[in-house]
Amino acid sequence: MTTSFEQLSSRSRRRRAVGKETGFHSWTENADWWLLGSVLGLIALGFVMIYSSSRSIVIDDPLYFVKRQSVALIVSLGVFFLIMRIDYRRFSTYSLVAYLGTCIALFLVLTPFGSDSRGAQAWFQLPFGFQLQPSEFAKVILIIALAGFVNQHRDEIDPWRLTLIVGVALIPLALVQLQPDLGTNMVLLSMVIGLLAVAGVKGRYLLILMMLAITGVFVVLNLGILKQYQLDRLTVVLDGGNKKEGASYNQDQSKKTIATGGLTGQGLFKGPQTRLGFVPEQQTDFIFTAAGEEFGFAGTSLILTLFAIVMWRTWRIANLSADFYGTLICSGVLAVFVFMIFENIGMTMGIMPITGIPLPFMSYGGSSLITCVACIALVANVHANRFS
Repeated sequence: MTTSFEQLSSRSRRRRAVGKETGFHSWTENADWWLLGSVLGLIALGFVMIYSSSRSIVIDDPLYFVKRQSVALIVSLGVFFLIMRIDYRRFSTYSLVAYLGTCIALFLVLTPFGSDSRGAQAWFQLPFGFQLQPSEFAKVILIIALAGFVNQHRDEIDPWRLTLIVGVALIPLALVQLQPDLGTNMVLLSMVIGLLAVAGVKGRYLLILMMLAITGVFVVLNLGILKQYQLDRLTVVLDGGNKKEGASYNQDQSKKTIATGGLTGQGLFKGPQTRLGFVPEQQTDFIFTAAGEEFGFAGTSLILTLFAIVMWRTWRIANLSADFYGTLICSGVLAVFVFMIFENIGMTMGIMPITGIPLPFMSYGGSSLITCVACIALVANVHANRFS
């Protein structure tokens, strides 16, 4: 089935030919530095904002969260270089094992092996106080697994195979929802729909799938799986006057914090809302508010520009991929990032419900940072092997 992503321009073909002639052997010589530079910029800004928003939480050690995030960054770099050493096409060979391992991990986290934090049974406790969130890594594994399956059957995605693909995705989705973690499930659903759209699945099938997804959200909301405070956070965006148990407090403080930034911001480490800790979980889900208050519209525009570059380069690499499997991988990564960025920034501005989705590369959280860097490594891998 032919898609626009498979139709490379003559210029792209000439660039492939040049690449073959010059014989690039090192990915560093063939890297997309626009992509990697933008990611590094976002990570650096994230560290600054994590320090700014958390230094008053642990008074005895203002660098507490920064040091823990530094450990995650070191692990992320190790994961990045490991992924870059392996041709991305080999990942499809082990995708089934990785998929089954992820499902087992998502199941085990629901047992006494897992731990409850912030209302969700979603973490494994590690030594030295660190935590591991398997639902974050499920994003990467599902991209690889579903991209491989769709690539094998892209010329014959009939209703039966489409049902099978959806079924493969539903198992981890169901396990994640039992935690419960509706935010991560929304990210995974956007990735599944994005992959199927790029694969050329007929529009009516995608429409049915989206309607089923929306229906599933309403079913979850009415089954009592989510806790009351989680329901209040989801519905407060539709009812700004909902003050039950402080449901709108986070969003009210978030909007106020961004508004105080004005055009150029209050100045680094000078934001009163951030300095006094008025925004709960600011170093994680609401990290964008710290940037808004201290850097203002100008600074947040820079952050949005960096995100736009990441998405643009990912889309471009999807077009330049040597095969359709690489295109699907990049498309899955793009769908994940687009939804996460839109939802996270949207909830800080009061136009999207609070779901606990972190801002890629910037929010505090080791599992999230490792996952996002792994996704970028997959895209960089596709780019480095586009001539082969």
